[in-house]
Amino acid sequence: MTQIAEIIVDVPTMQTNTPYSYSIPPALTGSVRPGMRVVVPFGNGSRKIQGFVWQLAEQTDFSHPLKAIDTVMDLQPVLNQELLALADHMAVTTYAFKITCLLTMLPNALKATYEKWVMPTDTLEESIRKKLFGHADRLLLDDSKLPEEQLKSLLKLASDGKVTVSYAVRDRGNVKTITMIEPAMAADKLQTAKATLRSTAKKQAVLLDYFITHPEPIAQRELEKALAVSSTIIKTAEKNGWLVKKAVEVYRDPLATAVTPTRALTLNEAQQTAVSALKTATNDHKAATYLLEGVTGSGKTEVYLQAIDNALQNGQSALMLVPEISLTPQIVGRVRGRFGQRVAVLHSGLSAGERYDEWRRIERGEATVVVGARSAIFAPLENIGIIIIDEEHEATYKQEDNPRYHARDIAIWRGRYHHCPVVLGSATPSLESRARAQKGVYQQLLLPHRINASALPKVTVVDMTQELQNHAESNFSTALLSALKQRMAKGEQSILMLNRRGYSSFVMCRDCGFVLKCPNCDISLTLHMDTKTMKCHYCGHEEPIPNVCPQCHSRKIRYYGTGTQKVETELKEVLPDARVIRMDVDTTRRKGAHERLLNKFGRQEADILLGTQMIAKGLDFPNVTLVGVLNADTGLGLPDFRASERTFDLLTQVSGRAGRADKPGQVFIQTYNPDHYAIQLAKDQNYERFFLTEMQMRHRGHYPPYYYSVKLTASSGDERQAAEAMIKIVRQIKKTLSPAAIMLGPTPGAVARVNNRYYYQLVIKYKQEPALDQALFEILTEYQSTGRMGLQIAIDRNPMSFM
Repeated sequence: MTQIAEIIVDVPTMQTNTPYSYSIPPALTGSVRPGMRVVVPFGNGSRKIQGFVWQLAEQTDFSHPLKAIDTVMDLQPVLNQELLALADHMAVTTYAFKITCLLTMLPNALKATYEKWVMPTDTLEESIRKKLFGHADRLLLDDSKLPEEQLKSLLKLASDGKVTVSYAVRDRGNVKTITMIEPAMAADKLQTAKATLRSTAKKQAVLLDYFITHPEPIAQRELEKALAVSSTIIKTAEKNGWLVKKAVEVYRDPLATAVTPTRALTLNEAQQTAVSALKTATNDHKAATYLLEGVTGSGKTEVYLQAIDNALQNGQSALMLVPEISLTPQIVGRVRGRFGQRVAVLHSGLSAGERYDEWRRIERGEATVVVGARSAIFAPLENIGIIIIDEEHEATYKQEDNPRYHARDIAIWRGRYHHCPVVLGSATPSLESRARAQKGVYQQLLLPHRINASALPKVTVVDMTQELQNHAESNFSTALLSALKQRMAKGEQSILMLNRRGYSSFVMCRDCGFVLKCPNCDISLTLHMDTKTMKCHYCGHEEPIPNVCPQCHSRKIRYYGTGTQKVETELKEVLPDARVIRMDVDTTRRKGAHERLLNKFGRQEADILLGTQMIAKGLDFPNVTLVGVLNADTGLGLPDFRASERTFDLLTQVSGRAGRADKPGQVFIQTYNPDHYAIQLAKDQNYERFFLTEMQMRHRGHYPPYYYSVKLTASSGDERQAAEAMIKIVRQIKKTLSPAAIMLGPTPGAVARVNNRYYYQLVIKYKQEPALDQALFEILTEYQSTGRMGLQIAIDRNPMSFM
């Protein structure tokens, strides 16, 4: 029997979880292994596509000859057996196709793109051939670069059969190299060569002198700089056979900044209990999930570090996730300070090259500790000893696009695979995790006190309705403004949070009530004063700020609502001496911006850090003694069953940024809903009371964690097409559901139109529906080909929001 390869192919409109069989050509026999990427013919044979070798099998009788693998893209598998098995699991649990799951696990540099090449046939007239192709035998079909007239001509010729189109796979993975120089002969021979030089060849003599005494390789750039010689001088020496150039692979280092080494800290009793439990689980290869619940400032990070150290001492690796890129610099600094060059970092803020190099360091076993955001959960680590998810309650751990996985679920799967503990850490655990701990599914570890027994900050809730009655409208209450001035006088720092970027939420005409909306989305445009434009935060549309109402031509255009830009402007007016750093999406777009801004604040080059929720968690600045929440109601009124939970989490987390060292902290929470239970319980940092209160609300409303849920979304540029598709899906689903299941919808999405696509959705809440999974997979398969007609169907298991 001959060996064949079962391959998962990358065909966007014909995805399937069933692999295709291909023969292995003699030249590749013994070289093809599961996890490798290959190029294979598909369809009529002219189309070449990427595929992943799923498994090898022995050939049985086929009714027709198998097509052969064209070539391999990798010398070694890019996905190991564990990640292949994980893709299988993800396909089932996230309603996705295997190829999507496999591609999700790779860095962008390893994801292939396709090139379309046009080739003339024998029937093409010679004059047209010369005009279109010149002397080339093929032409790259790039819609964005080819002139429209030429593109139309090619399309017409293709329909007439006078040209053919073929597809080629282009791999974007590239290795960074530097040129190293080393002597090609012994020192005595270099001395002889120097004696033959003319008296005017002084630079050549300098170069030979260097290598006579320094035989070790040196980078060409360093050599040119050190000796003040040009590349021409080096090229001449190479041509004469005195020196040799070599291209040497180097890594792009995203952590090039110096880090101060640190040592393990002395633990308090609660920390020691937690570390001992995690060490025992790692040493005993116990696949258990631990919920590490500790108040802000209780020393969770030190528990993580000592648990990681234990795994490394056992010869194992460790994986740690954080929810935001903004947290990565501080966390990476602490982990790198403890474990040095063994640490790799993975997050979307890295360049494609940096991410590729970090991935290769991990895959080669050169880095054994990985710190990163959500996608780092797929790091190709071997022999994992512990997996940690910090701030496990954060919604950013859920992937919004296909495959819609939750990093927590993937972590638990990998923990079982490696027989190692998974740690879920938070001051405000998600209700799902806390409920599982209560039932004994997770093991609970508590850190009830701050380290060094320092007190939690004093929290004051400010009723802004009263403030408006007492003085003119402002973003700052009298108490908060006074506290800011006091901190500046003492040389202490403050953090202000407003979870809305931009200058104003919308502009409105006071004569006719017209609100300027996005032409592509059903949402108002946000005013941004730094660019003097109105922007859509959904599709990116921009337009100038209107001076005249487009509807009634009145000049009474006014700005309503507040964003971080507007607060920054007001701060400059009320506190002209204050040094302010603003952190939001607009100020952190550039690479490394998070780290630069946080380092600047850490060096106390600013008095106030103003930002959105990205500054609310994980940050540890000992000189911060004041935190102000400018509007605690931003997310409280959203039509979302998690609105209260998210508000409580955010307020508790941001409050914890104050008074983390030996100076007492103070917090002001400004709100128009001072009696809301989420705000009152956040004031006292009373998570247990909030958990009980919110669980009662969820029970009455049949929401998670009492019910599972699935959200189906149909979207199209044609509203009628999206609505009709969702109505048809509802009819299909109803046949499989029991009377106990609850269906919400179909309804338009909370924002019914985004980027000129209309959204309709259906939410199903259930406890046990054994036929539901099969029905959903049938829908997924049925509708995948409709993508070419503009209709897209998305299925999200246990969505973070029903909006």
